[in-house]
Amino acid sequence: MRKPNPNATRRSAARLAAVQTLYSMEITGVSAEQAITEFHQREADEPESKLANPDGELMTLLVRGTTAEGEVLDEMIGNALSRDWTVDRLESVLRAILRAGSFELKARPQTPARVVITEFVDVAHAFYAGPEPKMVNAVLDKVARVLRAEEFEGDAPRPA
Repeated sequence: MRKPNPNATRRSAARLAAVQTLYSMEITGVSAEQAITEFHQREADEPESKLANPDGELMTLLVRGTTAEGEVLDEMIGNALSRDWTVDRLESVLRAILRAGSFELKARPQTPARVVITEFVDVAHAFYAGPEPKMVNAVLDKVARVLRAEEFEGDAPRPA
């Protein structure tokens, strides 16, 4: 049995932390910089645990980038949603997941699109037991096929 890659585990934890931070920002109205500072302060203050420490650089990149490119990301997500849905109609956590996932697809080509999609579907599973993870999969798949069409050449689109 293969041991988990500690760096991959830290990146997964960073994605979850970024979504939690984006959600918190939306609820409290704090700025990205304040939220990032508070996150890093909590990390420094908390005792070591058995859980993976999030990759702080990735978490910071995702929060800053998602915040800075919110309108562009919302347009991409809106185009990937079914006609009867809008980004504003999405629940806050779902919106944070889709924005962060779309930003990573756009800004981090070194991570394969399928890995990004799988990671954010896993984040969705941390919050939802219903159909939301499938929605995250479908929307991020559509966004990825626009942003990184070359990674999907020869593939049929996944069913929603």
